[in-house]
Amino acid sequence: MRRVSRRAALALPFVGYLMARASARAQTAARPGPPARGPHAKDVEWRSFAGDLANTRYSPLDQINAANFNDLEVAWRFKTDAFGARPEYQFESTPLMIGGVIYTTAGSRRDVVALDAATGEILWMHREDEGQRAEVAPRKLSGRGLAYWTDGVEGRILYVTIGYQLVALDAKSGLPVPGFGVNGVVDLKQDDDQDIDPILSDIGLHATPCVAKDVVIIGAAHSVGNIPKTFKNTKGYVRGFDVRTGKRLWIFHTIPKKGEFGYDTWLDGTENIGSGGVWCQISVDEELNLAYLGVELPTGDEEGGHRRGDALFGESLVAVDLHTGERRWHYQMVHHGLWDYDTCCAAILVDIPVRGKIVKALAQPSKQSFLYVLNRETGKPIWPIPEKRVPKGDVPGEWYSPTQPHPSKPPAYDVQGIDPSVLIDYTPELHAQALKLIANYRIGPIFTPPTVYHPEGSWGTLTAPNLTGGTNWAGGSYDPEHHIVYVYSKTQADVMMAVKNTDPAESDFDYVNMRAAPRAPGKPPERDGFRPGLLTVQGLPLLKPPYGRITAIDLTKGDIAWQIAHGETPDEIRNHPALKGVKIPRTGRAGSLIGPLTTKTLVVCGEAGFVTTPSGARGAMLRAYDKATGEEKGAVYLPAPQSGAPMTYMLGGAQYIVLAIGGGNYSGELVAFRLPRG
Repeated sequence: MRRVSRRAALALPFVGYLMARASARAQTAARPGPPARGPHAKDVEWRSFAGDLANTRYSPLDQINAANFNDLEVAWRFKTDAFGARPEYQFESTPLMIGGVIYTTAGSRRDVVALDAATGEILWMHREDEGQRAEVAPRKLSGRGLAYWTDGVEGRILYVTIGYQLVALDAKSGLPVPGFGVNGVVDLKQDDDQDIDPILSDIGLHATPCVAKDVVIIGAAHSVGNIPKTFKNTKGYVRGFDVRTGKRLWIFHTIPKKGEFGYDTWLDGTENIGSGGVWCQISVDEELNLAYLGVELPTGDEEGGHRRGDALFGESLVAVDLHTGERRWHYQMVHHGLWDYDTCCAAILVDIPVRGKIVKALAQPSKQSFLYVLNRETGKPIWPIPEKRVPKGDVPGEWYSPTQPHPSKPPAYDVQGIDPSVLIDYTPELHAQALKLIANYRIGPIFTPPTVYHPEGSWGTLTAPNLTGGTNWAGGSYDPEHHIVYVYSKTQADVMMAVKNTDPAESDFDYVNMRAAPRAPGKPPERDGFRPGLLTVQGLPLLKPPYGRITAIDLTKGDIAWQIAHGETPDEIRNHPALKGVKIPRTGRAGSLIGPLTTKTLVVCGEAGFVTTPSGARGAMLRAYDKATGEEKGAVYLPAPQSGAPMTYMLGGAQYIVLAIGGGNYSGELVAFRLPRG
């Protein structure tokens, strides 16, 4: 396999270029700019995906504030089209900023790029040409970013390629580190306690490596889709590697082997089951020496006949020793999941007051729109999480857990379950049509399971949140001063139709889940040629708004402090003929790529989807809210929706906010904002 780092063409010339740019950056820093405020006159970096290993996505910067947010202007932009054989339209990276340099993945080949953080100029790039290994990989495109490590002398950039290899680069030159793995590369399809085809195996990763102390932790992800090809998929084990040498230090079997803790929760054993990876970000408490792993479902997402039992560690949060990988505790948020409610984002590590003393805790946002708050030393809930009885389904051969955990505090932060009260109600006529539509389906509270599709009976189960959440991979942010978690969620119903599988070549599951809508009002979805899609009423969402919201959750009380609709009302709702003359407040917009940034005074978040903005342009807005009240304080135009969570830094006396945007026919781009120069 040929690896291409562009050593001769790019990296080596830029070594000298970097030295020259050091002087240029010093001159840039000396130019007149916005006045530095208080203690933030010095540079403030952003060294990991969510700002820190606690995944707080918080910065104490306040040069950009409510009084001037509307004055923001574009400082620089970085278009990613040239990085890969074709443009990328789902650019999810959150860049890092260290020492005046932006580091990011970019483009459809997942190149690594270093940029001048003041100007956006390219300093160096690196590419791994993996051929067929990348072409058939389950997790393509640029992924969600990279990681940084330093011992105070040497700096390294680490990332996982499309073909599932861990690469270490010198942060100054972009060249592979010779002493790491083999010429800077560790093949993650080797030394994984299972046989993995080096080319065709279904394993990869979008998330960034987690680097803590001298350990690099790598999870695993698999193909996206409701119909897995086989329940015997590659297993998604988690490993720790030495950041200096690339040597494997430990492995944690997310699907336990015989004799290991958790094996007895599998009624049929674990030998013939797969997936169960950690595809989300990982948090670490370096003082406790614990890493917190959010584990997804084993195969399959909505059908569990081959994994009967609670099946640890599916849909669990597992604390492991940073240096050995040994399990310290676990908490299973969903027993024998059937809703694709994977642990989708990093746990946020929080120190909160509980009964008069500060407790080391964590707050785990979820697809199901519960915030699970646990003691991060022990895994015990801060507030009671009782087991409640849940409905049983009718899929032949399926196993159903009789109960599921329901946090008593905080309350759910988005709609859970389907009943008439949550249906569209802009007009009585639309509500009546919605009632008629749902009569064809089974409805009920959260954890109502999938049911078998019968064209003359029930067409399956309606559920909310839908199978992508609630909250997804971007997660939340945290204000450590006031102990508030801010989390975006979307309000959307989904269809779960269990259908007898008639195509063994497509899947070896007995039943597969279809997400389909009727081809015509009142007509059942057709067994052959289902039309994928969400249920709508005259093209309008089945559920009433807000469709996208930001919720502030007070961890001192376990209560919701405020909640607002996030995102302007979509054009197709504002202009719908059935709503002519109806006054519609801001509805928010649904999306899965949205995560907020919290600063000293603001919560900053871009919108999902395109809309006609107040200026008449097509695009989206980057909005700022008062973090204490949720009141909107400003908004600036984006030519495309937010597609990667924002970050912020201070450089040369100026605060910057940078985020990835893209979607529709607008290819991926980083946009950096700052206040006008004085």
